[in-house]
Amino acid sequence: MVITNKQSGTNIHEVADGIYRINTPVFAQGGPGDFSYNQFLIVDDAPLLFHTGLRKMFPLVREAVASVLPVERLRFIGFSHVEADECGSLNEWLAAAPQSVPLCGKLAAMVSVDDIADRPAHALANGESLSLGSHTVRWFDTPHLPHGWECGLLMEEKTHTLLCSDLFAQGGAEHPPTTEADILGPSEAFRQVMDPYAHGPNARALLERLALTKPTTLACMHGSTWHGDGAKLLRSLADVLSS
Repeated sequence: MVITNKQSGTNIHEVADGIYRINTPVFAQGGPGDFSYNQFLIVDDAPLLFHTGLRKMFPLVREAVASVLPVERLRFIGFSHVEADECGSLNEWLAAAPQSVPLCGKLAAMVSVDDIADRPAHALANGESLSLGSHTVRWFDTPHLPHGWECGLLMEEKTHTLLCSDLFAQGGAEHPPTTEADILGPSEAFRQVMDPYAHGPNARALLERLALTKPTTLACMHGSTWHGDGAKLLRSLADVLSS
């Protein structure tokens, strides 16, 4: 792990082949307590940043990306859904990387992104893949899992890494970059404090479709990246949400 900003504690760590977790701990007062925000950088011929981070975090995340590759090389700025920690600094990234475009689902592009973004999105249909070079990402629509209508997740197929956004969000500000320990328990403890899930009727079916991709790495937006039997863990989450 490399600390890229000593004042904020922002750090970067390679969690899978060519995939880097950028992490900023936030020691907050009130609300659910301390927290962490992660972005994921896929280094390839057409580099992808998944999650932008909050707008005010842009200088910190940019500094971390720049420790791995020139920021202007970015080609895709991806995110699961329209929310500040997912895409709050989208336009700052589009300005910093002039050849980049937003990457999202078709519904998000239609209802929000093509209006709020300074450039039109590269919108992916459910199940559509995109080659970045040696890595390939595939988009999965996950409406109301965990939040809004336009939610979706990306699977990186070379490394079997599921960029799983707010699924398995772990409270607290200090986490190891990667873990093989239980994250369902900590994420459920956090969910009991402030439940972000929409609890849509199709949650189990959506989680089963993700499980069938057999991820071995779960790249969580809040907390540690997890290594292990992702299919089993996703099915365990389905059981918890339907209980």
